[in-house]
Amino acid sequence: MSTDSLGFLDAVHGLPEQLAAAHEAAGALDSRVFPPADGIDNIVVLGMGGSGISGDVLVATAGECLPIPITVVKQYGVPRSIGPRTLAFAMSYSGGTEETLSMTAAALDAGAKVVGVCTDGALAALIAERGAVHVPCPRGYMPRAALGALVAPMFVTLFRMGLLPEAHAWLVAAQEQLARRRDACRVDVDGPKNPARELARKIDRTIPLIYGGGPIGGVAAMRWKADVNENAKAPAFHNAYPELDHNEICGWGQHGDVTRQLVTLVELRHGFEHPQVERRFAITREIIVEAVHDVLTVEGQGEGPLAQLLDLMYVGDWTSCYLALQNDVDPGPIDAIMQLKSALAP
Repeated sequence: MSTDSLGFLDAVHGLPEQLAAAHEAAGALDSRVFPPADGIDNIVVLGMGGSGISGDVLVATAGECLPIPITVVKQYGVPRSIGPRTLAFAMSYSGGTEETLSMTAAALDAGAKVVGVCTDGALAALIAERGAVHVPCPRGYMPRAALGALVAPMFVTLFRMGLLPEAHAWLVAAQEQLARRRDACRVDVDGPKNPARELARKIDRTIPLIYGGGPIGGVAAMRWKADVNENAKAPAFHNAYPELDHNEICGWGQHGDVTRQLVTLVELRHGFEHPQVERRFAITREIIVEAVHDVLTVEGQGEGPLAQLLDLMYVGDWTSCYLALQNDVDPGPIDAIMQLKSALAP
């Protein structure tokens, strides 16, 4: 078994406690630091990678509940719609992500009410200089292993502003479900009793193609792809229903002799799928099953949309780590990203 040189599995193991601690810490902040809800017309989340996906989690679970529109921006600039009546979450665990710094500066220049979620770094300095709100993250995590520390502050902020009354209960339910899932997937649980280890065994050296349904399944699938890329250092691809049925479904019309050896389809299911999306899973599977190596299914568990989304993502965290270890890959280091950042540095 490969070495876990950075203790990445320990970080994955601690996600339930991380989410609970971040929930408690954000709840302890003085309510007066948050802007009044009646002064906000729209919400944006600014962030990249493992930090930015926290915004996708918020949109997927709360987008239909919030009384105002919310978007996620993953660029260097921001839309002109951002202004003094915008609540902007600036998400960068390290506080040093160049795209997020650029977007945050632009949002501040536009007069947005910025809430920065980070440890320290240039983002914390910028927020302090401009008098914005800083919700500190605990130190010591890799950004992709800090999902709980990044997600909870946004939900707590919106709860305390009165924009998302469901947020507190959702966070509690998610903490409970993550703990249950961790107990099933931890490293001392072997064989078929460990769903993540079993998924990794079945995927083996094939390329996982992850399909999710609707906003929740789509974000979970995106996280799975990133997990396999960063932790297992392997290719993976993702898509979401219903969009994939308007294009990608046609891509399985030929080359089945090749894809049947290379591609394993992983379906991420949850209890908040539109009835037509449920049907699309079944019908699409019938059409493409002969062109893939295997079809595996993961069912999200827990009470509420946040619990089920984080549960699906957490299974991906564990599965990608087992994919790494069974192929003698160290899940912690991300040398390719470090090399790229070094080359981009002035």
